[in-house]
Amino acid sequence: MKTNQKKEIQELKKEKDAVILAHNYQLPEIQDIADYVGDSLYLAQIATKVSSKHIIFCGVNFMVETAKILNPEKTVIHPSTDAICPLAEMVDVESLKWFQEDHPDAATVSYVNTTAEVKAVSDICCTSSNAVKIIKNIKEKEIIFIPDRNLGLYVKRFIKDKNIILWPGICPTHHSRIKREDILKLKEEHPKAEIIVHPECQPEVIDIAYQVFSTNGMVRYVSQSKKNEFIIGTEKELCYRLRKENPEKKFYPVATAICPNMKKITLDKVMKSLKNLEPILNLPSDIIEKARRPLIKMIEIGRGD
Repeated sequence: MKTNQKKEIQELKKEKDAVILAHNYQLPEIQDIADYVGDSLYLAQIATKVSSKHIIFCGVNFMVETAKILNPEKTVIHPSTDAICPLAEMVDVESLKWFQEDHPDAATVSYVNTTAEVKAVSDICCTSSNAVKIIKNIKEKEIIFIPDRNLGLYVKRFIKDKNIILWPGICPTHHSRIKREDILKLKEEHPKAEIIVHPECQPEVIDIAYQVFSTNGMVRYVSQSKKNEFIIGTEKELCYRLRKENPEKKFYPVATAICPNMKKITLDKVMKSLKNLEPILNLPSDIIEKARRPLIKMIEIGRGD
């Protein structure tokens, strides 16, 4: 990225009273111009604390929606509206309501990777870092867990006294582009490296991991670890941030672990959004109100995660 582009972006942010938030899976040049980089919940919470009037959110659709739900008074701008999370699209309100009717005593726990409309008909949300804690702390013994099956299977490893009914959704990047053989091959090439994977990975991948963390959990762990080499089982762009913050350590991503939707947000689109302050994300006020409740419940129970 050219120096004059960086300068123009900094000037535009001041002129437009804007802040740029970028997810850990964004392209390196997007991470470099962001004011904050992190996972979806961290960024949504940061959005409640920044004083800027305009939020440029570099992530996929559900992340932008979550920021808007928690900050309804602010203008939230999504530089690329076609950056859609395929996992979030795997559950719709009508199908979920049918499922809820079949399990009337079950609490619906909605992974944050869901649309605002689905959150609005859920009892509580969770993230990959606090899913176990959330489900342990709700009173219901029957749980509908949506939409990520692999994360649900991971939660089941720790919770045996509840009936957790899993929705058949998956993250294509974690499920299909990170294979057990990919990790084992990297381990052969880098025998001293510690294997860290995301809980959205297949169970057979989790079985060979040394540690399982959310993306922000990975960031915290490697910064504190005495180990110097790590195999990272999540979207490969996280390694850019890890190397940037830990230049003395080595990180080995799975080459195929790419989320094409995250890559739809480019520097040109961010520049255009800053100049024009659009496309603005708008949600119906009733959806914001209903979807906010399960998010706030999650934050209250999972505080500190």
